[in-house]
Amino acid sequence: MVRKYKDGEAVVAFSGQWISWAHTVAAYAAFLGALITGLKLHYYKIVENEHYGYPQEWFPSVSATIGDRYPERSVFQLFIAITSGPRFALVFLWYVLTARPGATLPKVVAFTGLFRTLTCGGWTYITSTDDHDWHDIFMISYLVATLPWTLGCLALSPPNPKAVKYRKVLASLFFGTLVPLIYFFIQHKVHKVPGAYTTYAFFEWSLILFDVAFDAVTALDFQGFELVVKDVTGASRGNSKMVSDAVLEKEKEKPIGRVFGEGFSWAEAIDAVADVYNGFVFWSMLTSLGVLVWYFPLWHMGISGYEVMVMATISPLFLGIGPLRNVVIRNVRIVHLLSLTGLLAYITKSPEYRLFAVSFAIWMSCLGWSATWYSERSHPARLEARISAWSIGLIASSIAKFAFWTNNPIWPIMHADNGGWNKLGFTLAVLAVLRSTRKVSGTGGDLPAPNGKKGPSVLAGLGLAGLFFGMHSLLSDSSTMISWVWEGYPVRGPLAVPHGAYTIFAMGAGLMIGLFYENFARSWTFFGIGSIAAAVLTCYSNWFGYYGGLVLAVYLMAVAPVLITSATRHSPTATFGLGFFLYNVMVLAHVWVVAYAFVPGGPLMREHTDWVMTATMLFIGAGVFSAAASGTPRTKIRNKFINAAARRQRSYYVYVLIALQLLSASIAYLRFPSYDYTPYHKDDKVVTVGIWTIHFSLDNDMWSSERRMRDVIKELEIDVMGLLESDLQRIIMGNRDTTQYLAEDLGMYVDYGPGPNKHTWGCALLSKFPILNSTHHLLPSPVGELAPAIHATLDMYGELVDVVVFHSGQEEDPEDRRLQTEALSSIMGASPRPVILLSYLVTKPLEGNYNTWVSEKSGMKDIDASDWDRWCEYILYKGLRRTGYARVSRSTITDTEIQVGKFVVGQADDAEAQVPEDQMSPGLRFPALFRGEGVRGHRYHVFDEPR
Repeated sequence: MVRKYKDGEAVVAFSGQWISWAHTVAAYAAFLGALITGLKLHYYKIVENEHYGYPQEWFPSVSATIGDRYPERSVFQLFIAITSGPRFALVFLWYVLTARPGATLPKVVAFTGLFRTLTCGGWTYITSTDDHDWHDIFMISYLVATLPWTLGCLALSPPNPKAVKYRKVLASLFFGTLVPLIYFFIQHKVHKVPGAYTTYAFFEWSLILFDVAFDAVTALDFQGFELVVKDVTGASRGNSKMVSDAVLEKEKEKPIGRVFGEGFSWAEAIDAVADVYNGFVFWSMLTSLGVLVWYFPLWHMGISGYEVMVMATISPLFLGIGPLRNVVIRNVRIVHLLSLTGLLAYITKSPEYRLFAVSFAIWMSCLGWSATWYSERSHPARLEARISAWSIGLIASSIAKFAFWTNNPIWPIMHADNGGWNKLGFTLAVLAVLRSTRKVSGTGGDLPAPNGKKGPSVLAGLGLAGLFFGMHSLLSDSSTMISWVWEGYPVRGPLAVPHGAYTIFAMGAGLMIGLFYENFARSWTFFGIGSIAAAVLTCYSNWFGYYGGLVLAVYLMAVAPVLITSATRHSPTATFGLGFFLYNVMVLAHVWVVAYAFVPGGPLMREHTDWVMTATMLFIGAGVFSAAASGTPRTKIRNKFINAAARRQRSYYVYVLIALQLLSASIAYLRFPSYDYTPYHKDDKVVTVGIWTIHFSLDNDMWSSERRMRDVIKELEIDVMGLLESDLQRIIMGNRDTTQYLAEDLGMYVDYGPGPNKHTWGCALLSKFPILNSTHHLLPSPVGELAPAIHATLDMYGELVDVVVFHSGQEEDPEDRRLQTEALSSIMGASPRPVILLSYLVTKPLEGNYNTWVSEKSGMKDIDASDWDRWCEYILYKGLRRTGYARVSRSTITDTEIQVGKFVVGQADDAEAQVPEDQMSPGLRFPALFRGEGVRGHRYHVFDEPR
């Protein structure tokens, strides 16, 4: 139609709502058109997945529908192309409707809308077949951008009650659908439940419907627009209030409401990022110290003397000296720059020098951070910013380890060849220190605290000790608490991927509580909740135990601002110095519970993780008592000194935290295993097994050894691998998990084995074959260290085969080894299935306990009874045809060789004499790569060839 206006005649005018309707119709046509076409032409193909087809699965997923088949793909791409026009117009009109002078949020939302549109085109026109990596990058980017787009649209909604209601409902449905969607995807991918993928598909299609419907609500808001384009209601001139205005006005007295009510400055945002990166560097160095110290007693097989370096954190004790404290506070930039020497430790190959460099770095870093907190005690907003940066730095460190398979890329055990990013990490650290120390307090250490009333300083120090230890031991890696509650297959609890992102989310949520609801964070009620959660994590397994761990993660992060702020009101010697000293005592106790056989007084702490957890919570409780006795809550103190700049500053740390949460979700998506693994010689029904003691994934020169291990395992074509000395989920080992990297890179299922709260040195199982069931055993050890075992049932070419991975007690404890031999021999003898034992037995062939392992009681045979030169590693078997055995040298990866065996599944052992390998079929032969001098220090040794 044509209408006249006071400034002229319009040629064409139509309501803006038609943009929304055009977008909705075209988008739904794209998806539903592809679905109808697919159901009509390729129904049985698109409902089939890697595990099941029709009738177990009877409805296709979105990806299967719009994938690579013609003509479904063409129908989808055609209508998506048509959708793009209305889509760009919709984003533009939304910006016109919501933009106001000086407002930043509308611009951010508009950019996010454009970004989503472009990434949608990316995953639409680049399929996983075309380029799997880029398809995933575009898809993840689109999904991540959905959160700020949805929340931004909600915040900017004009005061249209009907539209606001629909947006809230659809947003809730969209994000609520993600929970069952992820659940049924795991049921399909991990548990292989028939029909689970069909249920997942319905939730996936629901996401599409809700996503498009959410944008369709703009039709209610665009009714006030007529396109020529003219705004006939004045909505875009900023005269009417938005939902965000009403919320901010209503919540203006609440901290969380003030955060997002100020403007935005890129310079201040960069300051916040620099602060957080400094926190990341602190936690990266602190978490690396234990690994470096552990190397020395590991190779000395006892106390080496280098353990004293764990005391590098006690430097804040010297801040009680007034002149020294003032020098540190006035020169905190130099202190932080000196602390970066730890990032350069990787340059030297000497383990001792690397340890010294990192110890010095931690000495300076603890000094610098403690002095910074103390100097800012009269500036509550700045103090909160420093605490936020330090806490978010822990989250960033955990995310970095999540992305790099539990190794931190700037650790001194990393370098370019094994995945290190040391040069980049150091460069960014220098820039971050220079940026964040431009404005430092020169006299803050001499100023009194805002309120003269104080709680007991010793209790404040105890609180810091418990806090530091709890954060380090449980939260420095997202998979640590998951390993605590892991009980084997079938899966009954969380997995390191993707559920590590849950731990990271809980940490972020806890920090938000500590910053915005500090009165609750400092309450005895919350302390009681945290204590119960600690007990649940310690005493229970599977999902229930993990739920306790998540609540404990929330509590630890929430109480950090409370305890650190309270500690700044006292002498730093009595709080930070004492706190770091007692933290070290806790670290040693945390080691003593498992290393009791090698340390003085060890039997007293034997297997008492419960004591350590109890002490942690009691220490934190002491800190809460001191904080409660300090008088005026931090909220009132902070409000007295707060201003618009401080409120804006706080918002930047929240933005960084949100960005890190989105990053962790993206990592979880990218790392999700395919669970589609194939043995090396499936046509011959051959299984190649191996056993290796990996010395906690530190090679002879103190470098992380996962990649070197990966290479030799892959080249030996091992289908089932037993790993010993594999439990790294403790502070002294860096809270790592080597099996994550090996399983993902080699394409294998993994059972981590008994967790760190089971007080063993660990055993793990990697398998190309599905693990149907696994049981963890702690075999009798009345005197010495606990002996872990995994008894797993694998599906090998349709036949059930048991595999046992076992590490016996030490030579010094003969009665332990006898009891363990009797117990495990009975377990293997009772199995009606073929069995393979991958073990560390500590016995001579044909002598002592060997005759129980290889006996009628166990039914087991030695893979090579003529190999007299063995003491530790053995491969035993029954019910399979043995075809080969080899011993492969270790190079400098560890102190123990690799033993490898080959078996044919479904055939009985014929006990024939050995035959030359060239008379065997190719699938039964060992790789020729390791003959002669071998490769990278690995070769067939002892016999110089396989048998």
